[in-house]
Amino acid sequence: MFQILMLTDADGPSASVLPALDLLNHRVTVAPTRTVSGSLDGRHPDVVLLDGRTDLITARNLAQLLTTKGLSAPLLMVLTEGGMAAVAANWMVDDVVLDTAGPAEVEARLRLASSRTAEAPEDDTRIRAGSVVIDDAAYSAHVNGQPLNLTYKEFELLKFLAQHSGRVFTRAQLLSEVWGYDYYGGTRTVDVHVRRLRAKLGADHEHLITTVRNVGYSFATSRSREH
Repeated sequence: MFQILMLTDADGPSASVLPALDLLNHRVTVAPTRTVSGSLDGRHPDVVLLDGRTDLITARNLAQLLTTKGLSAPLLMVLTEGGMAAVAANWMVDDVVLDTAGPAEVEARLRLASSRTAEAPEDDTRIRAGSVVIDDAAYSAHVNGQPLNLTYKEFELLKFLAQHSGRVFTRAQLLSEVWGYDYYGGTRTVDVHVRRLRAKLGADHEHLITTVRNVGYSFATSRSREH
């Protein structure tokens, strides 16, 4: 039996969102999506189901927010046939399920999603730094769920700083660590890349890379690896 949290603003029981749940032996708690602001307020469900049938944009934004805030339970979005055409990887959900799916399919999706989460390796390659998520294996970075279009060196610089959050590095140290000992460019290269990184992070997040006067640069927020 799974402890399922259903996030929906629809009136009525969870079966009104996903009727197959009424035929399965799981404990379902329903909570309005409007009351969720990035955390589950002490709830620890085995699976989270998010109702995306009528308001795709709100559901997408909430999925991205929950994931970037460190949701550990698998997140499945309930969609209509039309919604399936819109869902994309940057929605940051573990799986999708049609609201018309039968009990056998729903059970299988719940079981598989839970298994993937339980078997996630200890050395997951994602790094979280506030609203920034860096995936070393996929060579991608997201801020608030939105992908950052980074060059190779911009990605490497962001990853290195985030991995050593709170430490201050001189420009020479960053050149050595990110560009390599055989790089002959000047320290201005670091300044240029930091400026570009800040621009891509945007006005709300450019402060994550701080300038320490007469020393160098540091990453502002605490860093944690996913498990």
